[in-house]
Amino acid sequence: MARRSDVQQDPRIAGDPEPYPPEGLDRSIAAHGTAPRRRGWSGGGGRWLVWAGRAILWALIIVIVVNGVRALFERSMQDTGTGSAPAETATSTFPTTRAAAFADQFAAVYLNYDAANPQQRAERLKAFLPEGADAQFGWNGYGRMSAGAFQYAGIDVIDDHNARVSVSYQSGDARGLLSVPVYYDGGRFVVSAQPALLPDPGPAGLPQLAEPDSDSATEAELRPQLEGFFKAYAAGNQVDLQRYVANGVTIEGFNGRFAFAELKKVSVPPGGADSRKVTAVVVWAVASGDAAAPSPSQDPAGEPGGLEQAYELTIEKQGGKWFVKGIQGANRSVG
Repeated sequence: MARRSDVQQDPRIAGDPEPYPPEGLDRSIAAHGTAPRRRGWSGGGGRWLVWAGRAILWALIIVIVVNGVRALFERSMQDTGTGSAPAETATSTFPTTRAAAFADQFAAVYLNYDAANPQQRAERLKAFLPEGADAQFGWNGYGRMSAGAFQYAGIDVIDDHNARVSVSYQSGDARGLLSVPVYYDGGRFVVSAQPALLPDPGPAGLPQLAEPDSDSATEAELRPQLEGFFKAYAAGNQVDLQRYVANGVTIEGFNGRFAFAELKKVSVPPGGADSRKVTAVVVWAVASGDAAAPSPSQDPAGEPGGLEQAYELTIEKQGGKWFVKGIQGANRSVG
């Protein structure tokens, strides 16, 4: 039988602290022969962190689900047109420029007819009408109409194949609109239904402006200078123009296409600055262009026409004399 060693294991040294675990726990060591294995803290705080994490995760899931349902609801509301503007029709493939040109050409044929030669109109209309359409497209063959000044005025695109093109025109002293329904397919157009004549809205109402204040003394001083300038401006002679134009400035003239007839009005705003914006109303004489025209006493058409024109000039005083620095069309303040 082996003898048990009398040597004390892990002897205590005087002054050492109390061993761990305390004396009260030595019973479990004695009972089992070994010290119990240490475990992590199993208190309620660990479980609280787990539940808090789960709560945050569920909150995120709920937010994602709610946003998804809301997006589906809003999309369905847009599809039904509730609470939003109606969806636009597919118009990106409709050639609006070519449709405008087609409608302009059609209007030029449709709005010009003469009972003395109805067949000419019918032949010209064939290029615009569908097969089997009435050759005169609604005209009864009587009377006479002459229209011109055709201009594209707008388009209402209905879908990728259909549109209504508005064309403005003038006939005699009246302006009007012609609405032309057109159909497009395979790079070609056709007038798809009877057009419609519509009234032109007429000129806009222009508010009246008070007569602006003027510097009469400067107007009298400027008048002979501006008369000389406009004569040289009509002739387009640069040597003569430089007598009236500010240093370093070049102004092109009409080169004799018009002749100066009269300086009707000069308006200079008050103020003592050496640079001013002035307005001038000039009458240009416009030749008829007919070398064999009769004398004025026989036919007024043989006389040069007169056109009043309004200009805004920038003038600058150099060496005590006014010179023109720039010229352009006047605004509506000219009386």
